[in-house]
Amino acid sequence: MNRKLRLLLADDHVVVRSGLRMLLQAREEIEIVGEAENGREAVEKVRMLKPDVVLMDVQMPDMNGIEATRRIKEVSPQTAVLALTMHEDDHYFFEMLHAGASGYVPKRAAPDELVNALHTVYEGNVFLYPSLATRLVQDYLQRAESGDQPLVQDDLTPRELEVLTLIAEGLTNAEIADRLVISVKTVDRHRENLMRKLNLHHRVDLVKYALKMGLIDLEE
Repeated sequence: MNRKLRLLLADDHVVVRSGLRMLLQAREEIEIVGEAENGREAVEKVRMLKPDVVLMDVQMPDMNGIEATRRIKEVSPQTAVLALTMHEDDHYFFEMLHAGASGYVPKRAAPDELVNALHTVYEGNVFLYPSLATRLVQDYLQRAESGDQPLVQDDLTPRELEVLTLIAEGLTNAEIADRLVISVKTVDRHRENLMRKLNLHHRVDLVKYALKMGLIDLEE
């Protein structure tokens, strides 16, 4: 039997946390290991509990979700952060990604979309709500048009470029392995080499790099 997804809820509104708990504790594959009412408490709870995923509100007192995410990635790099917020403007969106969040979901999302997002980041992948993913693409298109676009690293092997492209398209490591007819362990090695060569630290950084380089079709 697969291990349960260990989840920490971080939101300063008791009613919101209660609603999320009622929704998510009904899922057999999810275990809510704790709650936090502000960013500072979220960091401390992560330090103690080492959850797999933190469902993080962006705007909280006593350290906001952006700074809390940055500190969580320092104290527990393996813990994924999924932002759940009312705010859909570019500022919060990009700040959370830069801080190390693996996904960003608006509170208007359907319950099934939230659960899917949790599983996506738990598996080490990136989840971007469609409307927000579009903004990410537009941001890099604007950068490209202005000439602020570096060249693709010339020391990447053809296979590494293939893996990078498939990561950016949202495939899991297992799906990439099936597509390229290689082992998951080999995919992991290519991903580690990509991060080392590009000096990147998170899977979301690889996605942003691939978008920036035009390695995937931005019109799809």
